[in-house]
Amino acid sequence: MLSSGQRTVLPPHTRTSSRGRRRDDDLVGMMPDLELVEFGGARSFTVRSHGYPYRTVRWHFHPEYEIHLIVETTGRAFVGDYLGSFAPGNLVMTGPNVPHNWISDTEPGAVIACRCIFVQFTAEYINSCLEMFPELEDVWSLLQESQRGVEFSEATADRVRPVIFALQHAVGIERIELFLKLLRFLSEGGDRRLLASAAYKAAPADYMENTFNHVLAHVRANYTELLRESELAALCGCSRETFSRQFSRHTGLTFVQYVNGLRIHLACEMLTSTRVKITDVCYQTGFNNLSNFNRQFLQQKGVSPTVFRNCHRLNLACAVEVEHRIA
Repeated sequence: MLSSGQRTVLPPHTRTSSRGRRRDDDLVGMMPDLELVEFGGARSFTVRSHGYPYRTVRWHFHPEYEIHLIVETTGRAFVGDYLGSFAPGNLVMTGPNVPHNWISDTEPGAVIACRCIFVQFTAEYINSCLEMFPELEDVWSLLQESQRGVEFSEATADRVRPVIFALQHAVGIERIELFLKLLRFLSEGGDRRLLASAAYKAAPADYMENTFNHVLAHVRANYTELLRESELAALCGCSRETFSRQFSRHTGLTFVQYVNGLRIHLACEMLTSTRVKITDVCYQTGFNNLSNFNRQFLQQKGVSPTVFRNCHRLNLACAVEVEHRIA
């Protein structure tokens, strides 16, 4: 949904004032935080949704493309050096490393179950698609425009909405079919506009000067290995206590919660896309004993790894049976 907006020098980091309201003018010039996007071995792209408030709602960047649809709430949108408003149906695509954030205007204490749904994919993946399928040439201009952030019309958002929601639950070839349909609808969408100014350029090298972005990148590359909070604190040149406070402020989670979340996400991918034994999944994802792995998995997913895998297999079997009946 196209919305009016103005430009500012640099959007703010998401934070609240002493009275609980975010103040844009306090935070202009803050460096964006690095967000770690996990795909898993059997996923070419990821599709997620979340509510509001949520720990990842902050001024951030990542090297992946993102297609972002607002489902509920109104508020302020920040993309590159753009500042504007948004409402349900707001559909935006951002290119690699373009900082962005959406801050909802909600009553104190209000909790939104599903504020947005978004698709993320790497430049390597989409470039390989373009090389294999010359029919996707119309997508190229869309990718170029996304370097400044692209906002689509309400009509395009209406076409895209059922496709993105279907992608959340699609498996196998259907995921690719829906992804290509999504790209087609976006590339066909008229009346789209660029958000950031023509002079704007994302500067990931500058963003990575933030010490904690270096730490997050290190964690992303090594989370299946032994990671000690004290060693990362030394990397930042601070005490373990200071590191813990800063890490929680940046991620919304403790260091252990953050790492375990990455490991459980990888475990889910391995359980659903491979036949690797659960014991091996435990050790390959970075846990050092099976009981702790089972406890963390149950805590985050509500079921044991065995039940999770069996449920996924049952779901696939049911889907295949339905397809055969239709055929």
